[in-house]
Amino acid sequence: MNVTSATDTTGKSNTTNTTTTTSGSGVDYNTFLQLLIAEMKNQDPTNPMDTSQYMSQFAQLSTVEQAMQTNSKLDALLSSQSLSQANSLIGKTVSFTDSTGASFSGKVVSVAINSDGSIATLQDGTKVAVGPGLTISQS
Repeated sequence: MNVTSATDTTGKSNTTNTTTTTSGSGVDYNTFLQLLIAEMKNQDPTNPMDTSQYMSQFAQLSTVEQAMQTNSKLDALLSSQSLSQANSLIGKTVSFTDSTGASFSGKVVSVAINSDGSIATLQDGTKVAVGPGLTISQS
């Protein structure tokens, strides 16, 4: 079976060129599916793909799918853990020193979780990142 480069723009092939952007150096799940389907669609009917190759690729697809599900569940677990930790901060007194050397202290009234981490809001409206340098004590 003749396979053209993914960047082939000569148009000499009867295959469909698809542009897919991936992050990092790996191939994502959708790209893997597209490649497998394209390979199956464009195989030579007089010389079909070896069954063992097909089963090997199907096993790889299954492994990729299971890894995706594991990552999804891990993300949910981490999110749940972050919420639990944030909930435990509410009502506690925190103290910290800012970049100018000034010390602050106050009672946490709310915690917001975003992609950068957790941000605690104190009674006086001061917002502080939850992380290194933050001291937590009972109120």
